[in-house]
Amino acid sequence: MIQKLILAAAALALSATTSLAATEITWWHAMGGELGQKLEEVAKTFNASQSDYVVTPVYKGTYPETLTAAIAAFRANQQPAIVQVFEVGTGTMMAAKGAVYPVYKLMADQGEPFDTKSFLTPVTGYYSDTDGNILSFPFNSSTPIMYYNKDVFKKAGLDPEVAPKTWAEVEEFSKKIVSSGAAKCGFTSAWITWVQTENLSAIHDKPFGSLDNGFGGFDTEFEFNGPLQVKHWANLKTWSDEGLFQYGGPVGGDDAATKFYAQECAITMNSSAGRAGVIKNAKDFTPGFAQLPYYKDEIQEPKNSIIGGATLWVLNGKDDATYKGVAKFFSYLSKPEVQADWHQYTGYLPITNAAYELGQSQGYYEKNPGSDIAIKQITRGTPSANSKGVRFGNFTQVRKVVDEEFQALLSGTKDAQQALDSAVTRGNDLLREFQAAN
Repeated sequence: MIQKLILAAAALALSATTSLAATEITWWHAMGGELGQKLEEVAKTFNASQSDYVVTPVYKGTYPETLTAAIAAFRANQQPAIVQVFEVGTGTMMAAKGAVYPVYKLMADQGEPFDTKSFLTPVTGYYSDTDGNILSFPFNSSTPIMYYNKDVFKKAGLDPEVAPKTWAEVEEFSKKIVSSGAAKCGFTSAWITWVQTENLSAIHDKPFGSLDNGFGGFDTEFEFNGPLQVKHWANLKTWSDEGLFQYGGPVGGDDAATKFYAQECAITMNSSAGRAGVIKNAKDFTPGFAQLPYYKDEIQEPKNSIIGGATLWVLNGKDDATYKGVAKFFSYLSKPEVQADWHQYTGYLPITNAAYELGQSQGYYEKNPGSDIAIKQITRGTPSANSKGVRFGNFTQVRKVVDEEFQALLSGTKDAQQALDSAVTRGNDLLREFQAAN
């Protein structure tokens, strides 16, 4: 008996020693709700897979709040090892070279495999420097798609299996939906900035800014007040006045999802990561999924849409043991089964080609029609300088300006040209501030 107690005590002591020896890796993130719970599950699964490291996720609020908190923490030397930063903050993070430990260098320094060719090209292209080196780890990348209500389409006399492909069809379908009484409005949209301005420009191969949409340096200027963007914003104003379109609100446009779930609007356009929420909330109707519409008179073969979501940035100032653990964690996140599970649960892109192929071999896309819409759209054709993405400093503030000008358009105080001209002028002032500071 005594011998058993001694052995049990020894085992407990060994367990405690092992636990104490584990290196903690703090991970600041911006995911609440179901996505946050899934993120926590990913960390727990990694922690259970080994005993040397413990990844501790910490929710820090919205994307802008998390970025702001990370900057302040670094200045106070209290930064986490990993911080999740949305794509809008990429320019800011790239400029903060002393604060960032580039992922390609981290993985090489720690001897972890990191094949950039294994990642989806649109993902790596956005988060790489001019030499093709990946600076942050792709984690939750997305792109906007169209969601529609098949039951409302049927009530309006439309084929529920056919989504509108062009903006002319969006207008035509919306008129039938509203006039038939099938729904109060034809369509709404999240993210007027990201979906209806940045992605609109990319899909139609029009520049959003000079110097390859900001990829070419800080001395860039905005150019999103061209004929295409003016036409589209003017149409949105007209459709809003006619009751065909309803505004979902600034920033992420949270009201858009509510209007769609309540079947007030038959169509919404939002991140592919909204797929899980749509499926969960579409209790009384069948949702459909489709690619974003385009103007047929502007482009015959629309370009790829551009990326959204976030990546994981590694911050300087930690010891080598911590960085070894971070590299191990990133290798874990790169596993096809981990990536496929995250992608299939959330609607974010699979990130790696192997994860996409695993989903295909599992029959996931056949069992879940429309689940590969985002992948097909973002990998459509060969990306151009206009469809590679947008990368600007102070871009969070610029998006706020764009939202304000869009609201001025809807209120009737400015027409589309005036609103976009003002957004470009104010945005360029923010670019010059960023350039002067860096």
